[in-house]
Amino acid sequence: MAEIKWIKLTTDLFDNRKIKQIRKLPEGDAIIGVWLQILCLAGSINHGGLVYFSPDVPYTEEMLSTEFDRPINIIRLAMTTFSHFGMMEVVNDIVLISNWEKYQSADKLEALREYNREKKREYRLKQKEKGLSLTSPRCPQTDNTLISSSISNSSSFKIPSIEDIREYCLERNKGVDAERYFDFYQSKGWMVGKTKMKDWQASVRTWEKDKKSSNPFLDLLKE
Repeated sequence: MAEIKWIKLTTDLFDNRKIKQIRKLPEGDAIIGVWLQILCLAGSINHGGLVYFSPDVPYTEEMLSTEFDRPINIIRLAMTTFSHFGMMEVVNDIVLISNWEKYQSADKLEALREYNREKKREYRLKQKEKGLSLTSPRCPQTDNTLISSSISNSSSFKIPSIEDIREYCLERNKGVDAERYFDFYQSKGWMVGKTKMKDWQASVRTWEKDKKSSNPFLDLLKE
């Protein structure tokens, strides 16, 4: 159920014929107070005007007395009054507010539900993207071309920090010196030959293959 924080009440509520009759009864104002509390409770449950403690546990009069912090005799009188005036009915021991749509704004409720659905879609998409970013460094070498292409097409290259490089190198555990790698490409303006670097992680993996050479200037000649 979408969570809501409001119910709809008209400004002429106390001009309603039933409300006027109830207010003339003994404890009439207390009964009206119970009615407003029941409406708020139905709104918080948000199940078409049903009022229950849980779907399998209906409210008893004693439970409503505790819930509303009112004497049990007031609750009993109120429930009898509401049933008499057709303001509610009891179905399988569960209270159902009659004409519940009067107390809800259907268009706003649907807008709220759509908002919640959109937020859930955004959350799932972010979680999916987060999962892909965590798993992509561990992809097989045969997928490197696809990964590099995806990165270059989706975003511009950003110079990594030494901490990013060190974390990646430790994760790969292929013996690449992160500081040496950073200093080397920092001095070159992050160029690979005459082309701007597109994927530093792919470059690290290339260094893993060429680790036989310990001279960065020989590496430069290779590129």
